[in-house]
Amino acid sequence: MEKSPTPPPSHLPVFRKHQRDMDAVATIEKKPHVIFVPFPGQSHVKAMLKLAELLHHKGLRITFINTDFVHKRFLESAGPHCLDGAPGFRFETIPDGVPHSSEVSIAITRELLLQSIETNFLALFIDLLTNLQNPPTCIISDGFMSVFTIDAAQKLGIPVMMYWTLAACGFMGFYQIQSLIEKGLVPLKDESYLTNGYLDTVIDWVPGMEGIRLKDFPIDWTTNLNDKLVTFAIGGPQRSHRVSHHIFHTFDELEPSIIKALSSMYAHVYTIGPLQLLLDQIPEEKKQSGVSSIHGYSLVKEEPECLQWLQSKEPSSVIYVNFGSTTVMSLEDLRELGWGLADSNHYFLWIIRSNLVTGESAVLPPEFEEHIKKRGFIASWCSQEKVLNHPSVGGFLTHCGWGSAIESLSAGVPMICWPYFWDQLTNCRYICNEWEVGLELGNKVKRDEVKRLVQGLMGEGGHKMRNKAIEWKEKAGIATGPKGSSSLNIDKIIKEIMMEDTRN
Repeated sequence: MEKSPTPPPSHLPVFRKHQRDMDAVATIEKKPHVIFVPFPGQSHVKAMLKLAELLHHKGLRITFINTDFVHKRFLESAGPHCLDGAPGFRFETIPDGVPHSSEVSIAITRELLLQSIETNFLALFIDLLTNLQNPPTCIISDGFMSVFTIDAAQKLGIPVMMYWTLAACGFMGFYQIQSLIEKGLVPLKDESYLTNGYLDTVIDWVPGMEGIRLKDFPIDWTTNLNDKLVTFAIGGPQRSHRVSHHIFHTFDELEPSIIKALSSMYAHVYTIGPLQLLLDQIPEEKKQSGVSSIHGYSLVKEEPECLQWLQSKEPSSVIYVNFGSTTVMSLEDLRELGWGLADSNHYFLWIIRSNLVTGESAVLPPEFEEHIKKRGFIASWCSQEKVLNHPSVGGFLTHCGWGSAIESLSAGVPMICWPYFWDQLTNCRYICNEWEVGLELGNKVKRDEVKRLVQGLMGEGGHKMRNKAIEWKEKAGIATGPKGSSSLNIDKIIKEIMMEDTRN
């Protein structure tokens, strides 16, 4: 594992007591101690929490570090005790200076978070680690937090692994942005390049990504190379060679050519997905025995009425619509989507966040209410994995965030794709063209196209995609089975951490 020459801090002595509770504390303190550092976004935190929970159940000690912004959102969504943790699992926070207000836009919040990560977190993170009672065995950092976690690990002599909570294709797309710049393909010469067919150019030199087009890369297409999102997206992957151990939330059979390419780039590559299928194998009695460390993964309060509504619907009769936690759209797009769903004559469960529409309230026309009464249900948030695994759900209209995509694949549910930005663009390409489980909705939303795609996915024409989705569900089950590639990779990660602990 990547490590600086500076020797890590020695472990504090273990106090040996005869009382049962003190024996338990001593046992916990003997275990390897892993620090988790997620990027402060819903899908990143969720994927990091799942891996942390899995390693905790496998016997490792965990400290999970959120920013204040994420910490407060957790408390609001799941209650004041949701981050109490469990024996051997604790939560810590880093101040981020981001105002916790519904009046602050998603774009401004994101910009403030990125600025804070790049300028303030290194010193705060080092201070937090040096004051922990139990010295860390290693750090598992979100790849996009490497702007400070790699430097901190080297200063303190702590081994570090990068966890990319993305598909392998999404990571490779980010990684190649620097090459696009060097070859003069990015930035755009002017905004006419957005519409003149330039973005359909096929790029034939990216390892493992045959047929990838410029428009499929995870980039905010801009003429400004100093754009904050562009520079941040480039930074993490370009720092990746400073670390030898890289974890990806995917599975080998889903992306074999890209996994092969990544394995030639890094000394250690671990595919560990889908994580929920691994967590599902934890015996129920262990979950109920009080050692569970996680009380939910959502930063938004979930509405259980969604599942109650689904109970009354026939198998595979409902199209589920959710654009994730950060996608925004115009009021016109919202209304076109709504009428397209209504005109499809299929049942729909639609998640409309309070901040989904840019600068306006997400208000649908009064005449739309009649359609909702007959066929639709609208909520502000839900337990997505429970919804996708409900037998009534037959399709998913999604923004193609990787968390949503791998959950849909795990549930065997085909998709209609309306990508917003970053790796959602790359995921859309693979969902529709490589994995053959999706249809793409155009950038400009038209109700007739929404109607056509929903009917195509949910009707007889979607038979092939539904079968393909079931195939991927079965392959994901094999990957997370007792001898599957993801299960074996989890064991390898734990073994590596255990070996590091003995070296200390």
